[in-house]
Amino acid sequence: MSLSSSDRAHVRALLQPGEEISYLFPASMVGGPYSSSHFLVAVTDTSITVLDTGLGGRTRPNAVWRRYPRHTKLGPVDLSVIPEFQLGGRVYEVDEEYVAEINAADAEWSADAMPPDPLPHL
Repeated sequence: MSLSSSDRAHVRALLQPGEEISYLFPASMVGGPYSSSHFLVAVTDTSITVLDTGLGGRTRPNAVWRRYPRHTKLGPVDLSVIPEFQLGGRVYEVDEEYVAEINAADAEWSADAMPPDPLPHL
């Protein structure tokens, strides 16, 4: 599911001034009082922001639900049935097409994402 430019504009309006979106994907919360709730997860240069889409659909955010520091890991993604990841002690389901985005977002902050420097003394 791709997001329209209008939906992306609504996301930008809810972010902190100057934040740049690196990854943006829909997710649904599993279990708890927010079961079957739909959210957008915006990974920016400074935060991971979970945006509530309310009852109107899965792509138009209406409020910031939670904000986490950018270095917070989203994975590993559990691929056993429906892809799931945990964030802030909550479990979210995502469509399989977004697993690569989650892995890429985590790799940006992982110390072992880059190979070791072959010439560290230079």
